[in-house]
Amino acid sequence: MTAYRRLILLALALTAVVVVFGAYVRLSDAGLGCPDWPGCYGQLSPHHAADEILETHAADPHGPVSLPKAWKEMIHRYLAASLGLLILAIAFLAWRRRGTPGVAPRLAAALVGVVIFQGLLGKWTVTLLLKPAIVTAHLLGGLTTLALLAWLALQAHASARTEVPRRYLALARTAFILLALQIALGGWTSTNYAALACADFPSCQGSLWPAADYANAFHVLRELGMTADGDALPLAALTAIHWSHRLGAVLAGAALLALGGALLRRAGTRRFGAVLLLALALQLALGIANVLLGLPLSLAVAHNAGAAVLVIVMVWINHGLRGARLPATVAQRRVGHAGRENSYA
Repeated sequence: MTAYRRLILLALALTAVVVVFGAYVRLSDAGLGCPDWPGCYGQLSPHHAADEILETHAADPHGPVSLPKAWKEMIHRYLAASLGLLILAIAFLAWRRRGTPGVAPRLAAALVGVVIFQGLLGKWTVTLLLKPAIVTAHLLGGLTTLALLAWLALQAHASARTEVPRRYLALARTAFILLALQIALGGWTSTNYAALACADFPSCQGSLWPAADYANAFHVLRELGMTADGDALPLAALTAIHWSHRLGAVLAGAALLALGGALLRRAGTRRFGAVLLLALALQLALGIANVLLGLPLSLAVAHNAGAAVLVIVMVWINHGLRGARLPATVAQRRVGHAGRENSYA
């Protein structure tokens, strides 16, 4: 059991590194540093493909290919491949120890499926030339992997669960869903390079309802920087993407704030509320700073890391809460009422 727990924790830490480093690769425009997959110009590393990389860079110095970018891309692939092997080992141990308390073999098997699909998305990210729908799905796949590993870790370590009124569970689940949707909007903003479409805050281009093209903004099956008809994506579409992300932040932030406040008011759940509110405040501050400071690379990567932290915190909260059992008299009354209804049918 100890080896199983250690592997999960190692995989969880490595997933966090892969997610954050993947954001760094994307935000530093290194996603096509090696324009083929899984190798780099058919080679194992950029060192072995240095001649081809330097030749391509010389032909287009401002293009996506250079030796530093190739190394960034390949390091990300090496880390992701190592993570895949770790997850296979976790699934193997989980099935060998199925039936042991704290071991979840079905969830581990599902995680293998997620990672395989994530590998395909990584391939398509390159071969389909950073198509926004694929890159966004790749980001969400990485965070899904992080969430599943966090749940496995909590299961394996038999983390204590706190009994709360059932409305708390409903709020926690709703807030998690809204967070997931907001992360998807953030991914769509990043992969469409719309983060600088609004350079002021809290307004956008001097307005609280800027001119926007939502039809082209959220047409999924299109190429990077283009409309579905193949024209250049207009500023109004980029504005729609960015502004939708801000509106989503208000909605998701309100739900997370409500959840954090509710948890903070209960003696047994104050630790959940305090951590959630701290992570939320940091993420909101990073989002605002990115707008006001013109999206510096370090803050943009930190904003992606903040999303990953919020995912882990929400997994921890949803795992750590359980609905309070009904008092025996209430449960008996409900059963009796159901029995009377059946007798009348």
